[in-house]
Amino acid sequence: MFNKINKGDEMYLLASQLFPYNRSITGNGVRKTLADLKAFLPSLSFHEVKTGTKVFDWEIPREWNCNDAYIITPDGSKICPYKDNNLHLVGYSVPVDKILTLEELQSRLHSREDLPEAIPYLTSYYNEDWGFSISHNQRQKLKKGNYRVIIDSSLKDGSLTYGEVKIKKNIPSKNSKEIFLSTYICHPSMANNEISGPVVTTFLLDWISKLEFRKFNYRAVFIPETIGSIAYLSKNYKSMQKNVIAGFNISCVGDNDNYSFLPTRAGNTLTDKVIKHVLTFKVKDFKEYTFLNRGSDERQYCSPGIDLPVASLMRTKYGEYSEYHTSLDDLEFISSEGLNGALEALALSIYCIENNITCKVTNLCEPQLGRRGLRSNLSTVDHMKQFNADVSNILAYADGFTDLLSLSEIINRPLWEIIPVVKELIDKELLIEINE
Repeated sequence: MFNKINKGDEMYLLASQLFPYNRSITGNGVRKTLADLKAFLPSLSFHEVKTGTKVFDWEIPREWNCNDAYIITPDGSKICPYKDNNLHLVGYSVPVDKILTLEELQSRLHSREDLPEAIPYLTSYYNEDWGFSISHNQRQKLKKGNYRVIIDSSLKDGSLTYGEVKIKKNIPSKNSKEIFLSTYICHPSMANNEISGPVVTTFLLDWISKLEFRKFNYRAVFIPETIGSIAYLSKNYKSMQKNVIAGFNISCVGDNDNYSFLPTRAGNTLTDKVIKHVLTFKVKDFKEYTFLNRGSDERQYCSPGIDLPVASLMRTKYGEYSEYHTSLDDLEFISSEGLNGALEALALSIYCIENNITCKVTNLCEPQLGRRGLRSNLSTVDHMKQFNADVSNILAYADGFTDLLSLSEIINRPLWEIIPVVKELIDKELLIEINE
């Protein structure tokens, strides 16, 4: 039986703890984030990929860290202070200490006229450059004169850091199949995109580790987006192609708006089917995209030649809300309820996969249910009527070929609600599980 989850407040506290760190595709902010997550996931291991390492068509860049950055105005005040909000500094900005006129500085400033109070998030990972982000309202108030720009950063040979968790099945079998989870840890102080992903993934892994029965292995990675997944795949894709039966890219799972779903490139994998099933019965109304709307690490996992069954279950999809990639994606944009809802939807997806067996009836024609205590002709209680209908429909479609996920779609019932009925029918020896 699937039990309700109530971890929203705990997840929100963890999100608040991680929110201020300056994360990028490399650097100490990533390491600090992983160290904090390890307190919740003792099995989390850290891995370093050295600068210059070739990963398919890419190369691991130099490691970037920043101590401080700000601009001194002509009147001596400080603006764009990195220590107050790390979004002020364009990610991967090189060290700078120079005097510029306002006209010269303007080409290095970035703002959003459509969101005049927001600080936009920008990066320059693979081009040595620098810049600052500023609210458009503040930018409009800048006066002519000389401005001193200070960026105390470093760009040196180092490494890219990622975290990995492996959880083994606890049911003895020769089966080596696994379920894959991926989330990214390269974004600085933004809540939905992207501290919600690592937080929900952390609590999902904790939930998985406590499952009484696990027939699949689990592999999860906490990586920088794009370059991290490419680096990980370059080392692991062959074993993953052999073993991964379902995968989830976990991103933008903290807001309290509607759910959304971005499928695999194939569109018909077990992951696609189970996410659609869960969202259909859990929330009724959700936004379904196509792979043409891709934009996160599903691009790498589903690319031709890799072809892993990785899809995304999200709340509001990245790029589809106005606060995206700005300072407005803050801790007020996410909620305990939003985080908990996403965790429960992902846990339900895992639960369905773990319990998606194929069964076959043991009798020809309908069995006599009354003498087995499985039907009462006198009962008028609604839940008994539903139980009677479930028993009858499950037995009608348990042909040894139709798995429970497909069967539940046929009878229009959530898989997690018919699983207890299936188990009772197996106990009563009216069904047998078919080993595939």
